[in-house]
Amino acid sequence: MHKSLRLPATFRAFSHRNYLLWFIGQGISLIGTWMQTMAQQVLVYRLTGSAASLGIISFIGLIPIIPLSLWGGSITDRFPKRTILLITQGVMLVQAFLLALLTWSGTVQIWHVYVLAFVLGAAIAIDLPARQAFTVDLIEGKEDLSSAIGLNSAMFNGARAIGPAIAGILIATTGEANAFFFNALTFIAVIISLLLMRGLPKPQKLSESDTSPLKHMVGGLQFIFQRQTILILVSLIAVSAFLSMPFNTLLPVFTAEVLKQSALPVVATLCNSYSLVMGCQAPEALPLGLLYSMIGVGAVIGALVVASLPSNSRRGQLFTIGNLAFPLFLLLFAFSTSFAVSLLLTLFIGFSFVWQNALANTLLQFVTPNELRGRVMGVYTMTFQAMFRLGGLQAGFMADWLSAPISLGIGAVSSLLYGLFVAIRYPKVSQL
Repeated sequence: MHKSLRLPATFRAFSHRNYLLWFIGQGISLIGTWMQTMAQQVLVYRLTGSAASLGIISFIGLIPIIPLSLWGGSITDRFPKRTILLITQGVMLVQAFLLALLTWSGTVQIWHVYVLAFVLGAAIAIDLPARQAFTVDLIEGKEDLSSAIGLNSAMFNGARAIGPAIAGILIATTGEANAFFFNALTFIAVIISLLLMRGLPKPQKLSESDTSPLKHMVGGLQFIFQRQTILILVSLIAVSAFLSMPFNTLLPVFTAEVLKQSALPVVATLCNSYSLVMGCQAPEALPLGLLYSMIGVGAVIGALVVASLPSNSRRGQLFTIGNLAFPLFLLLFAFSTSFAVSLLLTLFIGFSFVWQNALANTLLQFVTPNELRGRVMGVYTMTFQAMFRLGGLQAGFMADWLSAPISLGIGAVSSLLYGLFVAIRYPKVSQL
């Protein structure tokens, strides 16, 4: 009996030492990442007062992702993933530290944020395919893959619950700079965890016909286009990322405008508590932090449920349910004017989002051979990141033109309709 079977199904991936190291280091780092994500949104909105600027900052991060993600997938299949991750995590550390210094010194301008967002996007383009394909290396095969992917989602979204809560307090009391500093420090944890790993597999040797980087990337694309199921899965995630995911971009607008009045009692209570110790310089960060954190709580619950699914679960069917539930909850959120109701809805938004994405990730990795996984996940990463950031851009401009609720509502309805179309027209996805 494999040693992992001694643990409950949800936590079997923890029986692998390398995965446990990764979970601890990456979990700490992701708390800082979510702190920076929120702090950057607050900073951009403070500097510009424009929803479009929130979309622009997201779009700028896309510019390097489009050319580099496919290359990143090819690199992942050709070189040691740990080495790739050590380099990308180091670049992200420096990026966060520079943003912290500029903000702390009071010299930060919007173009500084744009340039550093570009640098971060370039690092992410290489980092994400390696990080996703690295999971199989950490658990030594596919036996505990579902557990690992579910725990990865729990880790990511647990940080999403903790990071913004800390950031909301930190930004409200001391400003954005300390959130950026904290993020820079957390990268040290994941770098240490990578250095402590032992017995990682080496990249598979490529055939002579597959050694050209261009041929290598083309081979991955050919595989995807020859598999209708993979194409459909990627298209569903792409549409969701473009039409539904921009709610992340618009959250600062909702807290500053749509939910401002109903959030006043919460802000007053929290500010009165914190002002006794440190003062409350940016109270608008507090309700934003709570919304982000509640999304994270729902996402953790969803991730743990996915990780607990038995091996014979109808994951395709469950994915379809999540793909329809996510835009439905967003539609309800879009037209809520009560902070309490919106806070509750974000719990379900987080749950359904992770339900959808963790199952899509699991399905893709199950149907992809080892030697192609890096390239397939590179395409998946590029598609998600590109559509998410383009979606943020269109949602930001539409919010300035119409309103944030209408912008989010149109996207949610469109995403829901496409999900229904695929569920009816391509039932093979539900049968996976």
